[in-house]
Amino acid sequence: MDGKTKAIVAHIYWIGWVIALILNSSDKDELTSFYIRQLLGLFLLSLVLMFIPIIGWLANIVIFVFWIISLIGAINGEQKLVPVVGKLFQDWFKGL
Repeated sequence: MDGKTKAIVAHIYWIGWVIALILNSSDKDELTSFYIRQLLGLFLLSLVLMFIPIIGWLANIVIFVFWIISLIGAINGEQKLVPVVGKLFQDWFKGL
């Protein structure tokens, strides 16, 4: 599987993310690693914010829009940071 395909697979909720992580562990691809870090950050942010009533619901809508932006970047084969928090996710999860 090429890096672009693995990056797209990573966008299929948790199961796709785990599959992409496993596939990328043996044959590292920079595009796939980039989106694995982005999506881990989005998943964790969504998990934390869902416990805050009303604000969490609105934040999860924003996170869904960020996920769409990320998916479009993966489909185009370019490393597109999600707005506001994308750079932080790259720094925090650089070990992946």
